[in-house]
Amino acid sequence: MKINRRAVLAGAAALAPMILADNLAAQTKSSRKPNIIFMMADDLGYADVSCYGRRDYTTPAIDELARTGMRFVQGYANAAVCSATRTALMTGRYQSRLDVGLEEPVGQRPGIGLPPSHPTLPSLLRDAGYQTALIGKWHLGRLPEFGPLLSGYDYFWGMREGSVDYFTHNTLGHVPDLWDGDTPIKSAGYLTDLIGERSIETLRMMSANKRPFFMSVHFSAPHWPWEGPNDEEESKRIANDPRGILHYDGGSMKTYAEMVLAMDRQIGRLMATLDTLRLADNTIVVFTSDNGGERFSYTWPFTGIKTELLEGGIRTPFIVRWPGMSRPGFVSEQVMITMDMVPTLVAAAGGKLHPDYPSDGIDITAAIAGAAPIPRKLHFRYKNMAQQAHRDGDWKYLKINDKAYLFNLADDPRERANLKARYPDIFARLAAAHQTWEATMLPISPDVFTHGYSGDELADHFEAPN
Repeated sequence: MKINRRAVLAGAAALAPMILADNLAAQTKSSRKPNIIFMMADDLGYADVSCYGRRDYTTPAIDELARTGMRFVQGYANAAVCSATRTALMTGRYQSRLDVGLEEPVGQRPGIGLPPSHPTLPSLLRDAGYQTALIGKWHLGRLPEFGPLLSGYDYFWGMREGSVDYFTHNTLGHVPDLWDGDTPIKSAGYLTDLIGERSIETLRMMSANKRPFFMSVHFSAPHWPWEGPNDEEESKRIANDPRGILHYDGGSMKTYAEMVLAMDRQIGRLMATLDTLRLADNTIVVFTSDNGGERFSYTWPFTGIKTELLEGGIRTPFIVRWPGMSRPGFVSEQVMITMDMVPTLVAAAGGKLHPDYPSDGIDITAAIAGAAPIPRKLHFRYKNMAQQAHRDGDWKYLKINDKAYLFNLADDPRERANLKARYPDIFARLAAAHQTWEATMLPISPDVFTHGYSGDELADHFEAPN
């Protein structure tokens, strides 16, 4: 008897609602709320971990999360750059609803940050009885107006700006940027290792408090400057560079691999501690990236990198291990996005969203349990080169400056065949839908900072006609 993949997936999808109902019923009967660990890499490409396709090195800890949990293969970051995605993660809404979400990234203009008055993922979980902590990167505004402790986190240890040197922990302008709460500190060591160590200490501390916890672990790896654990000499060279740590001439494939592997080791240590504390069976673990990869990333089968609305700039690895809910080793085709984390995790915690700030994301618990994919409509924009994108089912509308495209991502994930002329009705529908969405967002003023390519570099990526 022949069994094809479609039949297997259909059978699994048919079982998923029953599995979800049973799991939800079991969790409702349980008095224990799940703990949550949310891990975010920085500038990690879609296929930069081996369970998503990297072949020149392996990431055993992240692979183990995928083996014991599930992974999405159509997971998106909300934006093609860091702080805009982090705004969506915190609010559960399109980042363009807030001034801070228009900055690409935050930090170039004073007075811009995540408003403390806005409900956030950690504040909503804290309202549901959770301890909350952020270890690692913040990048959503500077003191005294903005900060993790003002936006729902009980504890914070890490850096506030977009990038720091891995050894000196200095910013682009050679300013120290390592904090314990609101107190600047100095701590010797490789930053990825320090984040891992502090995460373990915080995990132990919160577990001793006998209350459910939410811990965000936001690594800086593998964001530039490209420095592995043994590259302290490179750090010293950068410290004397008047250009700061932009590192235009830095890095290599070998260094990049060392950075990713250092992060993987710390994730492995954190998960081992979770096991030692006997918390793994009641802890949701999520791993993803804030945007697509950069210089040395592997984004196959996609094209594009960070700052581009091509799939490689916004498609990311997205792994969820939710004991009793996720199916070990399951791979979901569900289209999902960073802002889905707010309604999903708040619901898992038994909390409620703020009625005045409805989420643009959706609760993806059913997809995590193995339900069949449902159609999604997602919108993206990026000021540099006036990039626009709208995904509707398998179709994607993309506009870069004055050039517009229509792709079928199911048939053409590399975005090479422009179908605008072949399917003019579909193109017109998606283009109009995106403009309708644009009208509901804050306008992008000329003052908004953006980072990305200049000239026609990105538009010239395509040979397809207008």
